[in-house]
Amino acid sequence: MREPVISMRLFLGIPLPPDTSGQLSRISLRYQSPSDNLRWYPPESWHITLQFLGSVPPEGHNCILPAICDLHHPPVPIALDALGFFDRAGVFFAQVALTPELLSLQRRVTAATFPCGFPPDTRPYRPHITLARSKGRAGARTLRALQSQLAARPYSLSAAFTAAEFVLYESIATPSGSLYEIRDRFPLS
Repeated sequence: MREPVISMRLFLGIPLPPDTSGQLSRISLRYQSPSDNLRWYPPESWHITLQFLGSVPPEGHNCILPAICDLHHPPVPIALDALGFFDRAGVFFAQVALTPELLSLQRRVTAATFPCGFPPDTRPYRPHITLARSKGRAGARTLRALQSQLAARPYSLSAAFTAAEFVLYESIATPSGSLYEIRDRFPLS
């Protein structure tokens, strides 16, 4: 009897430095309440996704690593520039400025993984950091109220850093939400 192939849910992303996570933590604490019907993401899960790969079998993982290791790109300046919402998805996020350097890295990552069977996303790249997601209709109402509150009194983000690496994350499903574990690190130089 053959053993089942074990797949991992993987994605490539940029981790946040502690000072940026600290600023986003203050924002999250400012807007969340215990009964808001939102699932607030913890700081250790915050990242900027470069490419979501999905369920990857071992041979896909073995193909990705050398392809990504061969990728060369200089460090990337990152700037958070606003708080925003994906209404249909029910997401509250910190928007990341789409600079030519970040777009270049994202395109090189997707080009490197393409020969391994991971086509680039057809939607435009919208870099962001997910802070919260709605849970049902009550959560959607909370997000709309939060959106109105921010429209009346905008919150200005001023966080910036230089990404010196990107990482391969594994997404592990748990009853309280996904945990993201770093599988490999790739320096930018």
